Amino acid sequence: MKAKVLKRKYFDFFKEKNHKIIPSASLFPENDPTVLFTTAGMHPLVPYLLGQPHPSGRRLANVQKCVRTDDIDDVGDASHLTFFEMLGNWSLGDYFKKESIEMSFEFLTKKKWLGFNPKDLFVTVFKGDKDAPKDAFSAKVWEGLGIPKKQIFYLPKKDNWWGPAGKTGPCGPDTEIFVDTGKKPCSKNCQPGCNCGKYFEIWNNVFMEYNKTAGGKFEPLNQKNVDTGMGVERTTAMMQGKTSAYDTELFQPIIKRLEVLSKKSYKNEKFQRSFRIVADHLRAATFILGDQKGIPPSNLGAGYILRRLIRRSVRHGKILGCPDGFTSQVAKVVIKEYKDDYPELEKRESFIVEQLDLEEKKFSKSLERGLREFERIISGSG
Repeated sequence: MKAKVLKRKYFDFFKEKNHKIIPSASLFPENDPTVLFTTAGMHPLVPYLLGQPHPSGRRLANVQKCVRTDDIDDVGDASHLTFFEMLGNWSLGDYFKKESIEMSFEFLTKKKWLGFNPKDLFVTVFKGDKDAPKDAFSAKVWEGLGIPKKQIFYLPKKDNWWGPAGKTGPCGPDTEIFVDTGKKPCSKNCQPGCNCGKYFEIWNNVFMEYNKTAGGKFEPLNQKNVDTGMGVERTTAMMQGKTSAYDTELFQPIIKRLEVLSKKSYKNEKFQRSFRIVADHLRAATFILGDQKGIPPSNLGAGYILRRLIRRSVRHGKILGCPDGFTSQVAKVVIKEYKDDYPELEKRESFIVEQLDLEEKKFSKSLERGLREFERIISGSG
């Protein structure tokens, strides 16, 4: 199943469930000055999760463009990404846990939609702590749908609690849905949440019941909400039987362009990590520059993150042997692949190309100066 088909099916399903499809918001959050980028689909909806009426109603769905930068140094492995698309559906004080779980189960298991075998589904729920009670209710709903008790796991807050998106705001326990990939367990303690790759998280249903205050208290919300998230890249990889999103159509056109530019093969394990870093970082940089509120690289805030992404791309592009000007060539592939869903990329193409070329030239000069200085020092002339 291609990513475009996945997104279409998702929208068709939730339209049938009386959800209004809303557009992706900017990558730069309006409602939270404590974060640099929109990190999840719920971020632009914080005022509505707190009770403000949404103009499109109480049942919403969309695909939100997101950037997360905590794991930049991990990008290059099979799973980490900085930019990604997040499918989400929301209930703003309408349905809650039971209906949300039932909808998720239907979309995942019915042949009309994704068609997973229910026997392959494993779920986790919140085990409870001093801030909120054990979520036995969600576990009962899963059991009622046919998920055996042995496939339901209670996990602590670090695993089964989402939010707030910033330091304060709406948050709550979640139930996460995993698919058993069929790999052998890594140990007798192997279970969903383990990093060995046996269990692949495919969906996260967050039950926004609380508001975290500046003082660290979790106060019950008057309006109970549902916020779900299904990563397009991860789910597409799973639906295609791939072990990495980089092996799907979402990255392969970028990687093939890099192969032409570098005259290197992505299949060569020596260079694979660099291929992935360049593909991920330049895709992210293209979306940041191409956003309706896009900014140039700088030494502050979001502009600094953008600069870091571009410069790390240039460094790994040099490892691959890419020619000067390769960053904007890769960006043009990203724009071509995504312009139908995100027309702002094509509208801002000249700005994207200009900024990438400028930053690549600046950093390439810095690298050359640094290399000359290094050679001077080791030669003993310094």
